[in-house]
Amino acid sequence: MAVRSLIPPLSDIIEAIERIRAELRDVSIDEFAADWRRRWLVERGVEIVSEASRRLTDELKARHPEIPWQKVAGIGNVLRHDYESIAAPIMWKLAQADLPILERVCREELKAEEKSERRD
Repeated sequence: MAVRSLIPPLSDIIEAIERIRAELRDVSIDEFAADWRRRWLVERGVEIVSEASRRLTDELKARHPEIPWQKVAGIGNVLRHDYESIAAPIMWKLAQADLPILERVCREELKAEEKSERRD
């Protein structure tokens, strides 16, 4: 059985985080809270991050215990099934504090994965 590349899910996570960051550039939390379109775009980006994280290997996740992988995967379920409980400040904190750490990890892993695939 062929091992599936980690490049697509890592790339999807990075791209989604980049788009979230672009949506929040020069925006205050009050502006974010008042703009339902922007909130929906950020929530969709977080759903993509959540779903793509499920496609990462246990080995990769074990290398980065600083990332709460279960919560990363679980936020997608909350957004899909309990969406009315998601307050703007929660999404704001996630985007501002949590996603940059995840992005850094995914960029490191993507670089290593691309290097590994070039050797093979």
